Amino acid sequence: MESTISVQEQVKEKYGSAARAVSESSGVQACCDPGLRCCDPITTNLYSAGEKGLIPEKAVLASLGCGNPTALIELRAGETVLDLGSGGGIDVLLSAQRVGPTGKAYGLDMTDEMLALARENQRQAGVTNVEFLKGEIENIPLADNSVDVVISNCVINLSTDKDRVLREAFRVLKPGGRFAVSDVVVRGAVPDEVRRSMLLWVGCIAGALEESDYLAKLRNAGFGDVSIEPTREYNVEDARHFLTEAGVDVDALAEQVNGKFMSGFVRASKPTGASKPKAACCEPGCCEPITIGAKE
Repeated sequence: MESTISVQEQVKEKYGSAARAVSESSGVQACCDPGLRCCDPITTNLYSAGEKGLIPEKAVLASLGCGNPTALIELRAGETVLDLGSGGGIDVLLSAQRVGPTGKAYGLDMTDEMLALARENQRQAGVTNVEFLKGEIENIPLADNSVDVVISNCVINLSTDKDRVLREAFRVLKPGGRFAVSDVVVRGAVPDEVRRSMLLWVGCIAGALEESDYLAKLRNAGFGDVSIEPTREYNVEDARHFLTEAGVDVDALAEQVNGKFMSGFVRASKPTGASKPKAACCEPGCCEPITIGAKE
């Protein structure tokens, strides 16, 4: 439990610092704050000029995502959308415009500074069909079967209990609802020392799931139609200058990193007729059909 609290505090500090950097300065992108170590290419060039023109500048500057889930999922008028780890509110505000006045967009974040920044961005944008909630993505403060779409942008990988996050996302989705998340994903085995080196560059690498593990966790949570579509691949050349300054032998690292880390668009859906997550299996190999189909 101590390690979980420690990770959460680290995440709060990092994203609180990002929010303060944007709130207290003009034109400074959060990912280029010297203390965050997360510059190009992870968090930049994710939104079109047209999208940026729809929302306050500081919502764009505060973005620390690795994709643009709102551009990759169809949102319909009247739908309810939930953004897990909503930060400065960029994806919430874009979603709100797409679902229109008869729809609603929720943003969930545990960092006070980000929530304050997001609410100010909402005020400046004049968007009324938005509500920012304080809470953890492992404990979503919404009712069962209450949202049509769950989105997230490079946040689930930061959780130390991803199974719980996915079960919570499944719980709040309506039957037939869609899960549409941008996240950092690993392809194939990566040695721990490589993860530690990449962590110097960007914090979300360390908690990234291997692709097949991500898909398995989605299925175990009850989702169907699961898939991961690569959207951007990272390699050490993207981080050569930073890693060299940090004392990392980039050429030795390259062979074990290139082609392994990527941003992916993670899709899944809650089967029609489903209302609750499946019971979690005890361990690999225990999910027999009789267990999966057992009534609660």
